[in-house]
Amino acid sequence: MPLLFEEFTLNPSRPIYEQFVEQIRARIVSGIIPTGQRLPSVREFAADKRVNPTTAARTYQELERSGLIVTYRGQGTFVTGDMEIIGKARAELARAAVQELKRTAKALGLSVEEMLELGEKED
Repeated sequence: MPLLFEEFTLNPSRPIYEQFVEQIRARIVSGIIPTGQRLPSVREFAADKRVNPTTAARTYQELERSGLIVTYRGQGTFVTGDMEIIGKARAELARAAVQELKRTAKALGLSVEEMLELGEKED
């Protein structure tokens, strides 16, 4: 089984399917789950994560809507081989991370450069 089945970090205050989508998306764009990889069925995913099959189905629906996975009737669900789609998803995640860095820096009264410098320093 792919690393899709590795542990997920979940926050009880957010919808589980959204967290699954985010974490699977990150694993696809980083190559941890490679293009062409067959994914577990919705039932297998739900059983492994001990969630309702509706949650697992919604996770896959969101990933399919974004183009990151493709389902072929009778064959299964696979990670897309379309590198343009994966590249766009990677860029979206990078932009969101930069925005979060900017928000955090501002909240701490620091510039982004100062945040980066502090992040590079060893304790």
